[in-house]
Amino acid sequence: MAEENNQYTFENPEYRKTYWHTCSHILAQAVKRLYPEVKLAIGPSIEEGFYYDMDSPFPFTPEILEQIEAEMRKICKEKLKLERFELPREEAIKFMEEKGEPFKVELINDLPEDAHISFYKQGEFTDLCAGPHLDSTGRVKGNAIKLTACNAAYWRGDSNRETLQRIYGIAFPKKDELDAYLQRIEEAKKRDHRKLGRELGLFMLRDEGPGFPFFLPKGMVLKNTLLDYWRQVHKKYGYVEISTPIILNRQLWERSGHWDHYKQNMYTTVIDDEDYAIKPMNCPGGMLVYASEPHSYRELPLRVGEIGLVHRHELSGALHGLFRVRCFNQDDAHIFMTPDQLKDVIQETVRLFDEVYSTFGLTYTIELSTMPEDHIGTVEQWEHNQDILKNAITDMG
Repeated sequence: MAEENNQYTFENPEYRKTYWHTCSHILAQAVKRLYPEVKLAIGPSIEEGFYYDMDSPFPFTPEILEQIEAEMRKICKEKLKLERFELPREEAIKFMEEKGEPFKVELINDLPEDAHISFYKQGEFTDLCAGPHLDSTGRVKGNAIKLTACNAAYWRGDSNRETLQRIYGIAFPKKDELDAYLQRIEEAKKRDHRKLGRELGLFMLRDEGPGFPFFLPKGMVLKNTLLDYWRQVHKKYGYVEISTPIILNRQLWERSGHWDHYKQNMYTTVIDDEDYAIKPMNCPGGMLVYASEPHSYRELPLRVGEIGLVHRHELSGALHGLFRVRCFNQDDAHIFMTPDQLKDVIQETVRLFDEVYSTFGLTYTIELSTMPEDHIGTVEQWEHNQDILKNAITDMG
């Protein structure tokens, strides 16, 4: 997406994404100029800025990041034109092999046979990329670029593959916008929940259990206060509370589909020569409770709530305080009803959400999720229930 007229502004999410994507290429070009031995992996734009994964024989220290930033500013001043071109598969592989870029070769080999294999060239630098990009490195303001961090990252998110270095960056069209952003980041660090958790004695995180938080006495006071509120609200809306085991056998997880589709995120063990797994979700246990006895239609809708302790294996690089953990309490509700009760139950559930969020001063948006390609149930069932869901939400305004 070249910046051809004034309709492209930084407030436009698509333009901002393109701007940051071009910055990632400028970053890669700067690194290759300074350190030709570094191998390139991928460099996308992200929600806030951009990054590039690289295989380097040395760590990217703060001093090296400053050197790279300076080279990026030079590239912006050079106003290099970004030119897109395509190559047939074999030529594309040979092209990247000659450049000594094994990660790019792997990416090309994994593309569909009929894929258009495109590249972007800027000066002496060429990268495998689908685009889009700005039309010139001169569109990026060199004095408003900042490399913010460098962390370890597994190639393709696979802990069995190479460990790369991921350089993060941010950029804006104006220097004062960058300065304001960096100031906000510094202020946010003061309010970082990990920092406050330590200072206030609420919780702690230890290397002995990455992603498994320890709640301290003051933290338990807060947690139990929240649980008391949860129970009060759910009782008001007619829920009964259950508690299901945190570990159940393989047969259950096979029936639920977790064993085939989610096993890589589950912690498993063997008990009495039988496979078991710690639950990553509460749902299968909740279904066992419902199926344990016959029910009359007079009981419906039957509302069952659980604050269950679930465990999910997250990559170590994705862990972040209490926001991304491997062990947490999940608030789940299972509502059993007749088809004609669906609309009323949906609206009642939305009212419950609204009451809880309003209590804490939180705002929210509602989006309608439709049938995915991989689904259970018939298309007709999905379409019927989607219509009910849409009408229920629409009627509430």
